[in-house]
Amino acid sequence: MLNFPKVTEKIAASDKTLFSFELLPPLKGQNIENIQKTIDPLMEFDPAFVNVTYHQEEFVYRNLPNGLIERRTIRKRPGTVGIAAAIMFRYGANVVPHIICGGFTREETENALIDLHFLGVKNLLAIRGDAQAGMKYFQPEKGGHAHAVDLVKQITNLNRGKYLEEDLLNATPTDFCIGVAGYPEKHIEAPNMDSDLYHLRKKIEAGASYVITQMFFDNAKYFSFVERCRAAGIEVPIIPGLKPLASLNQLSTLPQTFNIDLPEALMKEVRKCTDNQQVRKLGVEWAIAQSKELKAAGVPAIHYYTMGRSDNIAAIAREVF
Repeated sequence: MLNFPKVTEKIAASDKTLFSFELLPPLKGQNIENIQKTIDPLMEFDPAFVNVTYHQEEFVYRNLPNGLIERRTIRKRPGTVGIAAAIMFRYGANVVPHIICGGFTREETENALIDLHFLGVKNLLAIRGDAQAGMKYFQPEKGGHAHAVDLVKQITNLNRGKYLEEDLLNATPTDFCIGVAGYPEKHIEAPNMDSDLYHLRKKIEAGASYVITQMFFDNAKYFSFVERCRAAGIEVPIIPGLKPLASLNQLSTLPQTFNIDLPEALMKEVRKCTDNQQVRKLGVEWAIAQSKELKAAGVPAIHYYTMGRSDNIAAIAREVF
């Protein structure tokens, strides 16, 4: 079996800033070649780890001939565990599957963790997940977790050999390294930054050992976030997450979706662009500048959100790593 290091071990053993990236599983009906097209251009930069996202079910409504409406549950991006295994064995890459609260009972979560343990996966990113499409607030599955901290606690219990079935004999402990999300500009549901940091600290106290941040376009936001985390007693590695701007419509969708600000200096340059190709080029240039400053500051790693395409991430990595 392949033996991969934990994210924290990889960081501790490195004297340089590491490179990592995140993948979206393909939509149902597509094949893994789409994933390979994203990964292949990035492997030359020796990624420390590759994150694989998970998306809970969505609902669709269909009108029936009798006039009633049928609600059907669909899973648009299945296969996170299978994709993680495929990446491990095809590329020899260290994978970090996302484990989410939404759409899972505690039993289903435990079964997924057991599968990942059997595969030799050592690293996870534990997140609550977003509210389902069309719903204003997040609603946990019946018998599931409402908050990421509870998910972290379940994984930590499994690491101690404590399963949901308390009378199991000779229960084998798992050995997961748990990452969690951090928000330099505050989680959209948090009333203020102090409250957000309080909940982040609780996740660390529950067993999480590193943080990956939400995307940001102003490095000052990240540096301030790290300072506030340290002041709040959060001492684990905090990995900045970046996403290069790629289209004109992201000027509205990114701030609305992720509760982030776009710097005025970036906006001034975007206003000069006449099409998405120019925006994409600008996005690469801006992310290169961000990455170089972060690397000079000695961040443990820089994590890139590919959103299904990697040509722009490869262009950034060539200039930075």
